[in-house]
Amino acid sequence: MKKRIKLVVSYDGTNYCGWQIQKNGVTIEEVLNRELTALLKEPIAVIGASRTDAGVHALGNVAVFDTENRMAADKICLAVNQSLPEDIRVQSSEEVPFDWHPRKANCTKTYEYQILNRRISLPTERLYAYFCYYPLEVERMRRAAAFLVGEHDFKSFCTAKSNVEDTVRTIYSLDIKRDGDKIVLCISGSGFLYNMVRIIAGTLIRVGTGAFPPEAVSEILAARDRRLAGPTAPAKGLTLVGMEYEKELPSWHHRENEMWSYSILQSHIKKEGTAYFMVVRCEDDEWERLLLRNIHHEFQNGAQQVFVVDLDKKRLKDGEKIGYYRIQRPEQKRLLEAMGLLDEEERKLVGEICRGAEGEPEKKAEWYCARDAAAVDNG
Repeated sequence: MKKRIKLVVSYDGTNYCGWQIQKNGVTIEEVLNRELTALLKEPIAVIGASRTDAGVHALGNVAVFDTENRMAADKICLAVNQSLPEDIRVQSSEEVPFDWHPRKANCTKTYEYQILNRRISLPTERLYAYFCYYPLEVERMRRAAAFLVGEHDFKSFCTAKSNVEDTVRTIYSLDIKRDGDKIVLCISGSGFLYNMVRIIAGTLIRVGTGAFPPEAVSEILAARDRRLAGPTAPAKGLTLVGMEYEKELPSWHHRENEMWSYSILQSHIKKEGTAYFMVVRCEDDEWERLLLRNIHHEFQNGAQQVFVVDLDKKRLKDGEKIGYYRIQRPEQKRLLEAMGLLDEEERKLVGEICRGAEGEPEKKAEWYCARDAAAVDNG
């Protein structure tokens, strides 16, 4: 019987062309596949959570693979480490549910970017830190970093040629610490665009040297133009520290910035397959992307229906299709059943959000329901 094994992998990326298999050089994925195949006596193909670039290091990247071998899951890491090169080590191995996927499960990724800031470089740091001769003012960098925390469109901090459809990401924290000659940027978020952390590092280095004022980062973010941000900092300074996977879906999801403000109640997804999405404020040119991104995310979390209300401009339309989803004005019975799932505290908070946005307690919120378009259209 097949089982799925989760690995936590650390590596020095200096001698590798990144994680993902490619034709022009040896990669981490290639080496893992080769040694696991030899160990387990069957073809193995790992799926990595983060496909790090050439030269990037990792303390806790995550990967999974499927196997029919009867070796105990927790023994696989010890066995495969015997044949792996010294610059790759599997820190742990365990069995996970067969449908668990490292790139689809909600998680917090944490990266560190190290900068050696002194007059003369140190040979022992040359592979793991970016050397910057110019004095860096850490306090200026911290003020600039504060503009990046939260949910934003990070198009300015993404490689221009990237073909990703949605460039909105959430940064939970971005801390900058100095210890002697070493400056470390520690950044945690829900996910990162291609080269995003390295472009943020390059931009903050510009701020630290005085080339950019701290406030320029806010303008760069708003412009959504890669040409305005700083250079992409070298890969060798970057380390994927770890990935913390969500064990339980949070009851509430709140996000707010200058472009939008919304709340999502998720506590009824697991048992009743229902989520409640309240848009308090959203710019018109962001409306459709905001709607699609969050409805899709709730369906990925397990929702079968998402009740939506636009408390700003009432832009929802009965029967419209947003991506894979159909927006409909629900029958009164369906709406009452959905609202009946809320406990007293949830009902109170939903009411406060709706009343606060409209400013008219007696005015009823116009709820709509988003469901899978194919299911709706096929009856």
